[in-house]
Amino acid sequence: MSEQPVIPPQAPTVARSGPPPMPQARSAPRAGPAPSLASTPPAGSASTARYPWYLRFSWILALVVGTLAYVATFVIMLLTRNPTILPTVLLVGAATIPLTVLLFAQSSKVGPLVPTRTVLVTVALGGLFGLCAAGLGETIAGLLLGKASILLVGVIEETAKLVVPLIVLGLAHRSTRGGGIVIGIAAGTGFAVLETMGYGFNALLSRSGGLGALDSTLILRGILVPAGHVAWTGAICAALWFLVETSHKPRGVLALAVAYVGAIVMHTAWDATTSGILHVLIGVISVGALLTLTILAHRAFVRRALPPPGNGPAGIRPADGEYAAHSPR
Repeated sequence: MSEQPVIPPQAPTVARSGPPPMPQARSAPRAGPAPSLASTPPAGSASTARYPWYLRFSWILALVVGTLAYVATFVIMLLTRNPTILPTVLLVGAATIPLTVLLFAQSSKVGPLVPTRTVLVTVALGGLFGLCAAGLGETIAGLLLGKASILLVGVIEETAKLVVPLIVLGLAHRSTRGGGIVIGIAAGTGFAVLETMGYGFNALLSRSGGLGALDSTLILRGILVPAGHVAWTGAICAALWFLVETSHKPRGVLALAVAYVGAIVMHTAWDATTSGILHVLIGVISVGALLTLTILAHRAFVRRALPPPGNGPAGIRPADGEYAAHSPR
């Protein structure tokens, strides 16, 4: 008789109390390959698109509208013989080109370099304080030195125009970082506008003056503004901000000394001579320095506002977290 295989008895099934076991979660699908660099938009393209083109090129609009407004108000004043239009003519004629230069320096391709409210305050206070302080200083120098005081006009005016920018530097350096050129142009704009209005009024009231003298004075001084107060104060403030922000302090001190002394020398030479060749040379140097410093400031601002991919969202300054591309200023 053959032996049967022994089958071990099975353990009895015991019912478990409690909720049924939770089903196991499915594993997440494996991520696909990372998109190639060719398929991703370049850093800053979206940020640049967010900044309206009409704000970036607002300086062109200011030049066109200001020129048309000056011609219209001047012609209307001639036709109506209404002297109450004179302040409007003076303001528009004196402010058009300085405002154009200021907007050009302020508007980079990703946004304004300096908060708008800071620029407006600098224009107003810089012009008022600078003109009053310079007028008082020049009067005192004239009483003490006579005609030789003309050699101190450059020192007095260039120093007076720096008081308000120094206050801005102390109170709002964080929000104006890299925007020294704009602060300087703003202070120079306020000063130049008020000074040009004064010269235009004097030309109107002088014995050999009149509306023709007023018109030529406003046009000539308006054209020369980028080669004068705007450029000189802009260069000094650009060097001043560079001194505060750079880690190479000796280089910053040298840049500030060169800008300050250079502005005083060119200002004094402009006032002390009637040579047309020298005026042209000073104008070329001043405008060239203004354009160069503005372009460098724009490039540095764009590099800060649009960091490389992986270093933070485009349009945000890594240092202060402010939206540079599309935030209202």
